[in-house]
Amino acid sequence: MNNMTLLSVDYGDKRTGIACCNNDGLLCFPVTVINDGYDKRVIEKVTEIAREKGAKKIVVGLPKNMDGTLGFRAEACREFAEKLGDYSGIETVLFDERLTTVMAHRALNVTDTRGKKRKAVVDALSAVMILEDYIKSQKNK
Repeated sequence: MNNMTLLSVDYGDKRTGIACCNNDGLLCFPVTVINDGYDKRVIEKVTEIAREKGAKKIVVGLPKNMDGTLGFRAEACREFAEKLGDYSGIETVLFDERLTTVMAHRALNVTDTRGKKRKAVVDALSAVMILEDYIKSQKNK
């Protein structure tokens, strides 16, 4: 885990949030939100960002249902992660992202972020939370 730059992806139909962490995994920060629903372009943009940041691994959020089962969204994310890994040549892993979007919305409630501004940041904030949870899970192994 040490000295590895990670990129995380909160993949969505219309918006995909991207976050990154520094080499020691202590600082996770939002990078951007890709406003595009076309997989091929999103994969190309994520790959470009991953290369720019020097990412050694890409963590894609897997939206499991609360009971742990995989629904339609999870299958779409799994397919996306597979294509992204093949295209980028960067190790790509799936990580359970249950509740990250809910937690991101709560955080934005605290800061009173509303409307268009909220839509613009919620996916990137979700990506940050996915990355933080992933790093914690790796430290606990």
